[in-house]
Order: sequence, then C-alpha cells, then structure tokens
Amino acid sequence: MREIVVCGEALVDVVATTAPGPDPSHLPPLQPALGGGPFNVAITLGRLGSAVSFCSAVSTDTYGDAIMAALSAGGVGTTLVQRRSEPTSLALATIGTDGAAHYSFYVEGTADRLVTEPGDFAATVSAVCFGTLSMVLEPGASVYELVMRRAHDAGRLVALDPNIRPSVIDEPDVYRRRFLDWVPMVDVLKLSDEDVDWLGDGADGSSVDDWLREGAGAVVITHGADGISVRTREFTVLAQAPETTVVDTIGAGDSVLGGLLHFFDESGDLSASALRSRDADYWLRAADYAARVAAVTVSRPGADPPWASELDAP
Repeated sequence: MREIVVCGEALVDVVATTAPGPDPSHLPPLQPALGGGPFNVAITLGRLGSAVSFCSAVSTDTYGDAIMAALSAGGVGTTLVQRRSEPTSLALATIGTDGAAHYSFYVEGTADRLVTEPGDFAATVSAVCFGTLSMVLEPGASVYELVMRRAHDAGRLVALDPNIRPSVIDEPDVYRRRFLDWVPMVDVLKLSDEDVDWLGDGADGSSVDDWLREGAGAVVITHGADGISVRTREFTVLAQAPETTVVDTIGAGDSVLGGLLHFFDESGDLSASALRSRDADYWLRAADYAARVAAVTVSRPGADPPWASELDAP
C-alpha cells in the first residue's frame, strides 16, 4: 500500500460572490465554504481514489467539526489531525469579473498554525505534500519544515506548492531566503505564474533556473487558460488547458497538485528516485491529467474538485 500525507491548513473561505454595489449599505452576499490549499489537495486526492491522510491542527469549533466531516466524506484519513480549542482560520475571498479570487486572511491565534510535531509517519507513506499559509505562519511553519526535512532524508517524494499569499508574509525577502532552503528537498515544486514572479522580486529573488540548479526535481507552473508547463534540467513540456466555462478559480491550483500526485500514484511513481527518472512524455501525460482535473474544479463554484467517476482514468 502506498499512502500520501498532505500537511498544512484547513480553513473556512467566506466568498463574496459579487463586488459591492454603489450603495455601501448593500453588501455583497457571502457564501462560506471549506478550503485552504492543503485541505483542497487532500480532498482532491481522496475523491480521485488515492490513499491520503491529512496532517494538521483543526479546531474543535463548529467549523472544525465540518472540516473533519468533509475530510472523512472525501476519503481522507484523519488519524494525523490534532484537535485544538483555538478557532478556525478564516479567508475572505472576493471573486473578480474574470473568476479570479482575491483573499484577506484572519489567522491570529487560530488552531492550524499551532500544530505540534507529529512524529514519524508510517512506513506506508511514500509522498508528503506541503504548502500555502502553513509554510508561513509560525510556530507551525517550523514544524512543517522539520517534517519536510525528515521526509526528504527518508527518500519520500516531497511536493511543495508555496501558493504565495503576500498579505500574510510580513518579511518577503526572509521568506524568499527560506524558500531557497526548501528547494533542494523538493521533488515536485508546483507554482502559479504569479508565484514565480513574486519569488523573483526583491534582493533575494530567484528563478526557475536557480531552483532546478539547487536540486528541485521538476518545476510545474500553472498559466491559467494557457495550460501547465513542466520544467526539469533536461526538458520543458506544456499541456494545454481544456476548454471550459470558468465559474471561479478557487482551488484550481490545489486540484492541479492533487491531480499530479494521483497520476504518480496510479503510475507507481510515488518516490523521489522514480519520479526524477521519468521522461518528457511521462510529464506531459501527468500535466494533461492535472489540467483535466482543474478544468472540472473551475467549472463550478468554490473548491469542488472532481470525483474519479467524473474523469477518464489517468
């Protein structure tokens, strides 16, 4: 049995579905939905049929109970979840006319950032995934960095989606330096093109070439309607995005990473050594499958990734 562990936050997205009107007393309607990058990746994997567990701290409040219920309903294991009395993190997401989401976060003193060291994972764990707010907010960020180093040292596949949220990064250049410390441990580095631009800014900026030179196995970049590119030290491939009607982009990048990990799982490539030996054709097929997963997600509101029955097998 192969298992994937996804580490990081789960939160509540409060989605403003329209922009405020001319009358400031008429606020846009708000729709709460469960989310958080790592949570969305885990749900994607569970729905697609991979054996996956979620490693996080989740509140004992009503929202935390809903998070736990959704994980279980999506086929995600919860034995690595720590329950805490602090509240659930909130994200206010405003949807623009292009379907893109813009976020504000309420994360002070919340449960997920107070995760404690989870100990060694079971021998069945072949891949560990990290990303988003959990790699920024202390003290949890240092805990997850320790888990990442341990996974890398054990030869497990390490995936990272930094999913940059500038509003929660108080010291951008400090974060950029820390990110460069993670890169040699990462076999699959997934980013949006906006993430690439942000990480390249400032005195401590770096580029895709730098990340590959420092040891990243593959850099996967999402380009919206222009598809998904994969770069390694040997090749570059581009998978086209399927035509679809975009309702919103919440969870799109998360479902790309979940789709990739599921493809690796189905192919028997959930190890650092196996994945780093794969050729351009393999990566093109992987990116194409991930693009199809994301196309379903963006065609409906919120982070609502597909079930296996909605897609052809990878």
